[in-house]
Amino acid sequence: MRGAISEFLREVSVERIPGVLRRDLEVSRTIAEWEGKGPVIAFQVEGAEGESVSNMVDTRHKLLKAMGAREEREAYLKLLEAMNSPGELSIGGAPKLREASRGLLSLPAARFYEKERGLYVSSSIFIACFEGVCNASVHRIYVKGERRGVVRVVPRHLWELYKRATAKGQDLPVTVLVGVHPAVEIAAATSPRFGVFELGIAAKILGGLEAYESPLHRNPVPVGAAAVIEGYLTREMEEEGMFVDVIRTYDKVRLQPGLKVEAVYLSDEPTRVILSGGAESSTLMGFSREAAIWEAVSRVVPRVHRVRLTKGSGGWLHAIISISKAHEGDGKNALLAAFAAHPSLKMAIVVDEDIDVDSWDEVEWALATRFQPDEDLLIIRGARGSTLDPSAREGLTSKMGIDATKPLGAGMEYELARPPKRL
Repeated sequence: MRGAISEFLREVSVERIPGVLRRDLEVSRTIAEWEGKGPVIAFQVEGAEGESVSNMVDTRHKLLKAMGAREEREAYLKLLEAMNSPGELSIGGAPKLREASRGLLSLPAARFYEKERGLYVSSSIFIACFEGVCNASVHRIYVKGERRGVVRVVPRHLWELYKRATAKGQDLPVTVLVGVHPAVEIAAATSPRFGVFELGIAAKILGGLEAYESPLHRNPVPVGAAAVIEGYLTREMEEEGMFVDVIRTYDKVRLQPGLKVEAVYLSDEPTRVILSGGAESSTLMGFSREAAIWEAVSRVVPRVHRVRLTKGSGGWLHAIISISKAHEGDGKNALLAAFAAHPSLKMAIVVDEDIDVDSWDEVEWALATRFQPDEDLLIIRGARGSTLDPSAREGLTSKMGIDATKPLGAGMEYELARPPKRL
């Protein structure tokens, strides 16, 4: 059962929400109310078959549990090693599955925000294998009916496989997973080089991953996946959006590939719901970028203590990085390395190791006492930024780096005084 949600749930507390949650806004309201409070929440969504869970990695503690790590540095190293040297899947016989009675509507699709277009499946992982290349990545599904949907496909690896298929006059066969171990979700949210299969990354993180061949396309599916959709990304383009993205803005309406569903299969595992714009979605999307920043900055300064892509930026656009300096100028080198490691990064603040990157009060204190704008502010104009940033112009943005580290050999006037701890 490696890779099953039930395995992870044995390691954390679970709060079961009574009653049945309405698809329209009540699912999202409930997830938001419980976010960051500790437990995973389990609930029943109206019309969905079986139980669903959310807030599995909405806190750093649960993220480390999912990674099998004791602290962040270990988690970063584990993910980076898995991306550079993926593990192997263990392929065995298929478990017993049952076919859902109402196709996509048997899943916990919901409308999360008031201006969204309709029902969405928010946690779907698309598995596609074409011309010898396999890919796993996370994409939302706008549900148009039991066997019809529209999929937001950003121009990365799944898009490349889709274009290769359509260039040959074919629809792209896809197997979609809804509900897997969070380590599989973390792996599917990474961006390794083209040709590296993200399920191999998950296998390395988990120390092994059992899989079986999907019923129709024979694509690999982790044992314990809650829902398995067999279908095709079609050559027919349809309107998709509006949907709230990870930085909590409404993504615009676009023409995107249609999803033709052949069948939806269910196991006894709970399905997954992820609130886009919530802590869980920003953690899943940003964690591999934190690891990339940590690795890049570690090459130019003696030690990187912590990296945090901030919640307010969707875990994507702003970073706070604590370092130990050996030379003056290390702070600026750290900023340049961070921007190179994560091209979507718009603002980065570098602080000393005594500053808690999770405390905006302490970060602001460092800005107030250790930062001089005429010396410590770095502005980069006309750089490629994130398409998620509505203020960017045709993909170009300005970037701001702030060196809020104290001078080497600084005296007591730079020390942050803290009340004594209770013995």
